[in-house]
Amino acid sequence: MPEPRHTAPHEFSIQQRVYLWLSGLFVTALLAANVIGVKLFRFDIPLGDGRTLPVEHTAGMLAFPITFLLTDLLNEYYGQRGARRAVAIAFVMGAVAFVLISIARALPILEGIPGTATGASFENIFGSAALMYLASLGAFLVGSLLDIVLFGVAKRLTGGRMVWLRATGSTVVSQLVDSFVVTILFFQVAQSLTGGESAPFSFVVRTALTGYILKFVIAVALTPVIYLGRWVMSRWFGLTPLPPAGLVGGVSPPA
Repeated sequence: MPEPRHTAPHEFSIQQRVYLWLSGLFVTALLAANVIGVKLFRFDIPLGDGRTLPVEHTAGMLAFPITFLLTDLLNEYYGQRGARRAVAIAFVMGAVAFVLISIARALPILEGIPGTATGASFENIFGSAALMYLASLGAFLVGSLLDIVLFGVAKRLTGGRMVWLRATGSTVVSQLVDSFVVTILFFQVAQSLTGGESAPFSFVVRTALTGYILKFVIAVALTPVIYLGRWVMSRWFGLTPLPPAGLVGGVSPPA
């Protein structure tokens, strides 16, 4: 009787390992943004003449610098296909997390155990976050896919030069769309569909614009970090950015 054959364990290449880590961090940032997105924050920026500019947005945008950097690195080193795959994985994992949270909300609560959440407190957090979660997930998909397309177009038009232009340019445009999509979906569309009170349109526009201004400033400020990320990818991992027109000289994404 022949002995069973054992397949040698698969050894991931450095390109695949880096892709897995980048994708995992990408998923983590999305999940964190969607969970904490129910909280709104506000701070005032002094304008120097006694007036202030109020900035109001959801706490979910704290993950923006991470997703901004990761989207561009994935696009730069793994192409549009690799970047879209990471977005798809993050979106599906976000949807799975939403289903699990919904099931947890439906379970009968056991009250009175020290250190555990009461039914009311659990529902206050995850119940109120449900609509924001869905709105944020939808805006993430639209904004990320638009960012990937714009990044690729800018890379082709510049022949692979001017990294700052394609990285920052694609982000500031896609995040304008993202900011309005998530704000409109949550404060107007979702509230109308669930019988809630829709926020005034002026509030929606102000929230979207002030949040976008903050994202714009962050995107510009993080431009040097993009170059640092490229240096790390090339110096530490030996990866080469993909050329604008194909995969020659670059690294193809894992299948």
